[in-house]
Amino acid sequence: MAELSFLTAVSDSYDTVAADYLERVPPPSEMDPLSRAMLAGFAELVRMAGLGAVANLGCGPGRVTAHLAGLGVSAFGVDLSPKMIGLARHAYPNLRFTEGSMTALEMRDDDLGGILAWYSTHHTPPQWLPAVFAEFHRTLAPGGYLLWGDYAGNERLQPTHGHGRPVSYESYLLPLDRMVELLDQAGLVLTARLEQEPGGRVNRPHACLLARKPERP
Repeated sequence: MAELSFLTAVSDSYDTVAADYLERVPPPSEMDPLSRAMLAGFAELVRMAGLGAVANLGCGPGRVTAHLAGLGVSAFGVDLSPKMIGLARHAYPNLRFTEGSMTALEMRDDDLGGILAWYSTHHTPPQWLPAVFAEFHRTLAPGGYLLWGDYAGNERLQPTHGHGRPVSYESYLLPLDRMVELLDQAGLVLTARLEQEPGGRVNRPHACLLARKPERP
């Protein structure tokens, strides 16, 4: 099945690069100021709304989940890669980390106060993004927030190596306007949009979108 093959490729690849990822990807304290500001604003909005915990989807080794917790948010992490989850549990034993897929979240309807998808959707084939965003809408409480951050573009990448190791995943960079359309189609209302040109460690355009699930009438 197409779905199974891309999920397996992502899981296996991040199992392969897990240890190197920690060495090569900077922690939240070394992110650019605008990205840190978006995370801080998201955390404040979630705290003020008081609707539930934040799920960091595609949490990797757990550093951004821990960063959210440090900002006063009840946060937990979900990732496809068992080895990434193992690293996260070892580093942050006081936080919850579980294996799972964004295409079928093991959470109740209206369960979450927030969702963070931080550089974690670009391995998802475009035809699966509507299902992913539908899951975001389903699991968010009315009034809950989504913060999406990722690369922007219009290309399909097929790297042979990532973080210094062989990988089998692909990356799909979509125009930011298309991502906004997908959020709207899923019933999520855009409230803020940040676009950044390449700079520093990031050699591609990247962006953040803040959206909210409408409250019930």
